[in-house]
Amino acid sequence: MSIEFNSQIESYLKGFEEFEKNDQFNDVEEIAALRKNAINKFAELGFPTVRDEDWRFTNLTPISKGKFRINGDACGIDQGTIKNYLFNDLDTYLLVFVNGKYNSELSDLKEIPEGVTISPLSEARNKNKEILSGNIGKYLNFETEAFNALNTAFFEDGIFIHVPDSVSVEKPVHALYITHDDEQSIVNPRNLIIIGSNSELKVIEHYVSTSESSYLSNVVSEVYVGENSELEHYLLEFESKKAFNISTLRVQQEKYSNIKSHSVLFGGAIVRNNVHPVLAGEGGNSLINGLYMSNDRQHMDNFMRVEHASPHCDSRQVYNGVLDDSSRGVFHGRIIVHEGAVKTDAKQTNRNLLLSDTAQIDTKPQLEIYNDDVKCTHGATIGQMDENAIFYLQSRGISKKEAKTIMVKGFTGESFSNMSLHPLREYLEKFADEWFLNRKGS
Repeated sequence: MSIEFNSQIESYLKGFEEFEKNDQFNDVEEIAALRKNAINKFAELGFPTVRDEDWRFTNLTPISKGKFRINGDACGIDQGTIKNYLFNDLDTYLLVFVNGKYNSELSDLKEIPEGVTISPLSEARNKNKEILSGNIGKYLNFETEAFNALNTAFFEDGIFIHVPDSVSVEKPVHALYITHDDEQSIVNPRNLIIIGSNSELKVIEHYVSTSESSYLSNVVSEVYVGENSELEHYLLEFESKKAFNISTLRVQQEKYSNIKSHSVLFGGAIVRNNVHPVLAGEGGNSLINGLYMSNDRQHMDNFMRVEHASPHCDSRQVYNGVLDDSSRGVFHGRIIVHEGAVKTDAKQTNRNLLLSDTAQIDTKPQLEIYNDDVKCTHGATIGQMDENAIFYLQSRGISKKEAKTIMVKGFTGESFSNMSLHPLREYLEKFADEWFLNRKGS
């Protein structure tokens, strides 16, 4: 199956008719109905433009005017390639997807705890049909979000995780999405994570490319975190510098649940990172942590929407950006405190380090408060390297290049310090150091 799209919305409608004929989820009535609603909503909305307030800093013309295709073939890669994307000394449950298709030979799902399900979404349609149909699309907004609607209409596979009550999954789940020599493709990974009460889970979503090809990766991850449970979620975006990555993490939190969301963005020509937790139960806690590092003409847009819907909930947003050359970053953070969400404690911080005179950042922190008796703060900083601090380090016998490296390492270290998986943290710290040392102006 190969379906092509062009700049006309009608091509997506026509492509959907072809997609439906071979849809492996056709036997799940709820998904079939969901898909039809989604494609109709996408046709109504179209791609966002700079006239849409939530997208006014990001020009999506290369996507909306681009030609893409759903490719039915998955090019083969071997274990040697996979090793390049694993993290030293970190034992994980590994699911590998090549060009959007699950590859069981490259994956490793041995010794999964009893009662826990970790599988590709395509297998869940048979083995976990009731849980799948009852949760997919339940909390996601595609009525006003075009990329969510597009994903819902065309998703083919992704990860499915179900953790029952009172289970701590010790090993993290590593979902590795590889685009391999697939020019002008569109992939729509759909991840569904359901965590019961009093349980714990760590998940790594990892997006990479083996070549500098141009393609669209449109990701949706839906997460439900039960009462008194904990989730640590990582989004690692290392796409091709010619690729487009649009991702949405939608989390529904129940009473006394705790989530930590870590986003690390390095790749992509245009990147949009949407994180949307809803603290629906009393006493919930959310940490929304991120780091974006861009150069050349990369564009990285971070859109945070944290909803406090119940009393006595805490949230922290900590996003740091390092921008070089003519790259552009966006931070659009919104904290919404609903009526009745008393004793809310929310803080939002965005810090940006510009390494060149042509780098640009647009930062827009927002508070929407519909309730008294809350504590909410937000702040943003934009600056360049402190020449006095560099001079101080040089006066202690440190070279100028080393001094700058130390300062950038200290700046990015705040983001990494919030991560509990130390082998992954070390991997990312090394990658960030190499990114800085290999930059043109270093």
